[in-house]
Amino acid sequence: MKLRQLQYVTEVVKNGMNVTAAAEKLFTSQPGVSSQIKRLEEELGVTIFERSGKHINGLTPEGELLVQRFELILNEADNVKRIAEDFSHPDSGMLSIATTHTQARYVLPPVITEFRKRYPKVQLQINQGTPEQIASLTDSGQADIGIATEALELFDNLILLPCYRWNRCIIVPKGHDLLSEHELSLAAIAKHPVITYTFGVADRSVINRAFTKQGLDLNVVLMAADAEVIKTYVRNDLGIGICARMAYDKSQDQDLAVLDAGHLFDSSVTSLAIRKNAVLREYVYEFIQLFASHLNKGVVDQALKAHNDTSLQDKLYQEFVKEADTL
Repeated sequence: MKLRQLQYVTEVVKNGMNVTAAAEKLFTSQPGVSSQIKRLEEELGVTIFERSGKHINGLTPEGELLVQRFELILNEADNVKRIAEDFSHPDSGMLSIATTHTQARYVLPPVITEFRKRYPKVQLQINQGTPEQIASLTDSGQADIGIATEALELFDNLILLPCYRWNRCIIVPKGHDLLSEHELSLAAIAKHPVITYTFGVADRSVINRAFTKQGLDLNVVLMAADAEVIKTYVRNDLGIGICARMAYDKSQDQDLAVLDAGHLFDSSVTSLAIRKNAVLREYVYEFIQLFASHLNKGVVDQALKAHNDTSLQDKLYQEFVKEADTL
């Protein structure tokens, strides 16, 4: 039994039982993957996949159990490599981060700049996507760290570390009627066409919940996953923008005006996710603390040790939330 064979099996599962797609991800041939899986089944004396001719339909019951073990073995093999690399090459390696456009554009630049000063030999990779994509990349090990405001909690294999609280603002063209409001209200906002985030991005449900609670209809004329897109259409007078407060840049958005809306919406918490049982390189610990100063190595290790105790994880999460800053 070889690690490569286990990797072939798990990659086929990750790709929806598509052997060709798995082979492409592994930079090998489809016949090679099929052949190695067959050899593994023969060696173990069990059938891992249910087949119709050459087509794989799914996992057999024994295959379901084996794949769980394969994933643990492959994860531990990766951990062994990380431990060895920390001794042999402590200042070099790769750090893969999965995050949203908002984090990549507005929050991460100073963190990454400082990290690069400390670890110039570490290669950084930023994968942008929806919260669901971010969680999936982190859960599968394709990303070392996932940063998002929602969806991370849907994956049982992830540990969540709360980083900071944030809220929303209203972005309008200069001279807009809303700027003359004595105190901004949801009722005043509801009179205008709105451009905001698509569902599943930047905790959009918080916006809808606030209007529904007051019995107000929200006239959303355009939805986008990117705050820059929202601002572009505000500039084109398509409507007013509701987006993360951090997305307003004084130097870049001088042609727009911003109204704080923190009193109108519940605040949201952005979290950082790491896999349970992960062994983190020393520079990963340092990156995490650069991103959220209260998440030092001791705190992260405490969360990792509690990975099998859901109630303790929840308790720690609430404790860490209290330490999180507000942006």
